Amino acid sequence: MFDKKELCEFLVEAKKTTYAAGDSAKKIINDDKSTTLIFESGDWKYHDNYFGGEPYGGREVVFFKGKPVYIMTYYGQVDDSVSDINKVYGILMDALKLIPGDKPYRGPEKYNNGDLSYENSFTGEVDNFFGEESISENGNEIYKARYIGGFVDVKKEE
Repeated sequence: MFDKKELCEFLVEAKKTTYAAGDSAKKIINDDKSTTLIFESGDWKYHDNYFGGEPYGGREVVFFKGKPVYIMTYYGQVDDSVSDINKVYGILMDALKLIPGDKPYRGPEKYNNGDLSYENSFTGEVDNFFGEESISENGNEIYKARYIGGFVDVKKEE
């Protein structure tokens, strides 16, 4: 069995090293047109696979000693009224770099950068959670994403 605290620490490192790292992250473009980001450390492996740019959807899976132990699925999009989606994804990447160590789902509960505000609300612990993040510009919501996840295949057989 794995340690929950160790999983959280690994998730923080993996997420900061992959999508939140922006262009410096190694991306694999798959035949099915999805993008995959992989991070490995010791007995842990993180696999993030997503489709699209706008809107987008995907899943993160963490393996411990080769077995899947954690999954998170997500879906989000920028409002059609936004002409420059790069500013939205810029603050999103900044927020994701501030991922809380004890709740390593997405970004912090609140983050502001100029006229843009990121908010993340969630319920549950790393073993079973769901949440929603949004970005607003001058008080008007311009981005929203939802996510859900937790442990998989960790109960011992009777």
